[in-house]
Amino acid sequence: MTELVSQVDPPGISANSAFAQGMIAPAGRMVYVGGQNGTDRSGELLKGIGAQTEQALRNVLAVLAEAGTGPENVVKLTVYLDPSVDPRDGYAATATVWGNRRTAVTVLAVAPARSGALVEIDAIAAIP
Repeated sequence: MTELVSQVDPPGISANSAFAQGMIAPAGRMVYVGGQNGTDRSGELLKGIGAQTEQALRNVLAVLAEAGTGPENVVKLTVYLDPSVDPRDGYAATATVWGNRRTAVTVLAVAPARSGALVEIDAIAAIP
C-alpha cells in the first residue's frame, strides 16, 4: 500500500523513536477504528497485558485491512491501559505486531469498561 501520511517532529521538542509528535494526513477518506480489546474471534479476552495488547493491535490491523488501508497510514493511536498494568509491558508487546512504525500516540490509564480488559486501542487512518 502507498504511504499517505508524514511525521511531524519539531526540532524544539524531544524526539522519540517510538512515536511522532504529530502526523499530517491528506484530505480525503479516513477510517476511525473503534476501541479494540484483546479479544479473540469468539470474543474471549486473552490472558495478560502482553497477549491482550498484541491481539488488540491485530484487531486494529484487521479493521484497517477491511477498510482498504494499513498501519502505514495510521495518523493516531489512542491506548487505554488499566491503571494496574505496567505500561512498559504493553509497549514491549506492540513491537511483535505493530513493528517499528511511528505515529502520534496517546496513552491513558483508565478503568476498563469491560471487566478483565487490560488494554483498549483505537486508531485513525487515511484510506488510499
